[in-house]
Amino acid sequence: MIYPKDFEQKLGFDQVKEHLKERCVSPLGTANVDKMRFTANKERLQTLIGQVNECKEILAYEGGFPTQDYYDLTGELRRIKIPGTFISVERLNELKLSLVVIHKIFSFFSEKAEDRYPSLQSLAAYLDFDEKIIRDIEVIIDEKGEVRDTASCRLSEIRRDIRKKRQSVDATLQKNLREAKRQGWAKEEAAPTLRNGRSVIPVPSTHKRQVRGFIHDESSTGQTVYIEPTEVFELNNAIRELQAAEYREIVRILTVFSDKLRENIENYLALYHYLGIFDFIMAKARYAIETASSKPHAIAEPYIYLEEAYHPLLLLSHKKHNKPVVPLNLKLDKKERILVITGPNAGGKSVCLKTVGLIQYMYQCGLLVPANENTVLGLFSDIFVNIGDEQSLENDLSTYSSHLTHLNQFVRKVRSTSLFLVDELGTGTEPQIGGAIAEAVLEALNEKQAFGVVTTHYAILKKAADENEGMVNGAMLFDTKKMQPTFILKTGKPGSSFAFEIAQQIGLPKSILKRAEKKTDKSQVDFEKQLQELETEKREVEKKKKEFKVADDFLSEMIDKYERLNKELENSRKEEVKKARQEAKNIVSNANKLIENTIREIKEAGAEKQKTRQIRKNFEEKSKQILPEEKPKEPKQTKKAPEKEKPLKKGDYVKLKGQDAIGQIMAISKNQVTIAFDSFNFTTETDKVERVTKPPRQSSSKKNIRHHQIMDDINEKVSRFNTTLDVRGKKAEEVARITKEYIDEAILLSIPEVEIIHGKGEGILRSVVRDTLNQIKEVQSFQDRHADQGGHGVTVVRLK
Repeated sequence: MIYPKDFEQKLGFDQVKEHLKERCVSPLGTANVDKMRFTANKERLQTLIGQVNECKEILAYEGGFPTQDYYDLTGELRRIKIPGTFISVERLNELKLSLVVIHKIFSFFSEKAEDRYPSLQSLAAYLDFDEKIIRDIEVIIDEKGEVRDTASCRLSEIRRDIRKKRQSVDATLQKNLREAKRQGWAKEEAAPTLRNGRSVIPVPSTHKRQVRGFIHDESSTGQTVYIEPTEVFELNNAIRELQAAEYREIVRILTVFSDKLRENIENYLALYHYLGIFDFIMAKARYAIETASSKPHAIAEPYIYLEEAYHPLLLLSHKKHNKPVVPLNLKLDKKERILVITGPNAGGKSVCLKTVGLIQYMYQCGLLVPANENTVLGLFSDIFVNIGDEQSLENDLSTYSSHLTHLNQFVRKVRSTSLFLVDELGTGTEPQIGGAIAEAVLEALNEKQAFGVVTTHYAILKKAADENEGMVNGAMLFDTKKMQPTFILKTGKPGSSFAFEIAQQIGLPKSILKRAEKKTDKSQVDFEKQLQELETEKREVEKKKKEFKVADDFLSEMIDKYERLNKELENSRKEEVKKARQEAKNIVSNANKLIENTIREIKEAGAEKQKTRQIRKNFEEKSKQILPEEKPKEPKQTKKAPEKEKPLKKGDYVKLKGQDAIGQIMAISKNQVTIAFDSFNFTTETDKVERVTKPPRQSSSKKNIRHHQIMDDINEKVSRFNTTLDVRGKKAEEVARITKEYIDEAILLSIPEVEIIHGKGEGILRSVVRDTLNQIKEVQSFQDRHADQGGHGVTVVRLK
């Protein structure tokens, strides 16, 4: 059940439907938009969602899928069901074009594996398409949609005769016109023309009696008349008779074709129903791409988990002006079924409520939802909505009476599988009584185990949400420093209306504000303000923590790089020494051979043995001086520790193995240790550090050296950073991740401006890139490149 009747208007779903109609390419698709209905059938819903998700993938990654010529021939097909009727030439051409589209769709899926697009492939499971019908049509009409001369032998003869007669008419007209010009009865620039389908010549009215023939028309001034010469009259009559015969032959050809078409008319009607469904699915897929929508995880029971969800209408509106939209994160489960949202006026409470209702309704109508793919949505049998002022003069209902009328329906018809949404519960009457009734209604809905979201300013409802099991408070946060709402929902605690702060911001006199403070419980106001300030400060701390984590990861990366480079350098040095020793040995070996030859020659010359021995001895001593023998390495002896090595603990001073910098241990977790070096921290494994006995006493010069080393690394990373990112040819999901990582690195390195090349195409990657940029607060602005430098295919991003 959907309540009330104007449910879709209240949530804005009527505008979503209009957007879908704009993205359809035929009346077939728009008709299906109007037929779209809410369903709680899990199998039916999964089929609908699967179809849209698969179509979205086709539009994003596949080429060659037909997206035009989706003509609606259902009316014409129903008309020619009657025997003796025939299809017109114009509609026959549309029939051919649309049947070609259907054939292309069939061919597209037949070339894919059966499990590639199962939901879409199953649509044509019971349809039959014989492409011979397209060939039959092409025999009758040509590419321009005109009946061919060769459509039949009789038609070919008729048109040949018509051409001959027209040639005779043209020759006779020219002859008569030349004679009229020679006699001065027609102007020199006069030329044959047509009037009432007859070939005529223009003659000044003063000479109309000089030319024998029939007057068919005259000019608006009456100075020129158009005469069909007598000689041409019979020829034109013959042409008229041939044209009538031509029409009768065309009707005969079309009638024969229509008779053949009529034999299988129901199948063709089914094919056009299929075409209309495809147009509708593609419209939903196009809308999903534009709103960054995805397929949520589905469960068969009431449940809502929204992660980075957006109101689609708000998202599209802000897109036009390059304005960011704050995502919504929300959860409703069996433990916390009812969310009571409080917070400042214009702080986003109503938008939050409408977003929940619209996304759930879109999902159960078979649409993908504008939220992160981690979103999980269950099924509800009913959705009840009470939003806006419905004062009715006709029914004699005040705003509050109308409000109570809706709540009465809620209490009577809501069940455990229902979702209800109430904006400003209890307002419109005396606060104390209105609050009490609102609390009682909320408790009754809670007792029925229903799910819901309500917004309010009443403290009594905040208290009820805190005390009743199944209910939870939620607050729309407010930045007390900037005096503006953040549009962020935080569950678990109630929010404040910040009435005094907003009144002060819009300039209400201080005297009035002071008087109001005296009339209210100031301690409660201060308490709520302090809670909100603490929440704001907590968010700032979390933001700083993330920034420190990025810096910490960066420094860890630098240290790992140092260790890797040192290891490579040491290995390289050993290799060079080994190589040099080998070369030296080779030199000595060659020298020995030379000496041996010399000694042999001396012996052969009769030299004394004593002298030869002395020469060799001297040479060996000199060779040892040049290259002393490499002593075999002795096994390393482990130093006997005077006592067992104590485990590392918080506060110990350590250094990285192979490094000189000394830091202090700030935290130890399993095999990980966090070390503080000067003004920065980083985390590494315990086996990569060693204890030092004394705390570091670094001179300012050593600290500067360390600082310069870090700055040199950062400068090196900046020099290697490419200010242009090319994402063409990548998948949409991959582009979103790559773009975010690229912008994060640019922010860390303080790069002021970058470019992202995504290409033009259908604009899908461009939309993904810009949606991702809209979610990054550090992005100041972005725009297209100049038309002659890439235009829509390149996005220029400026960072804060």
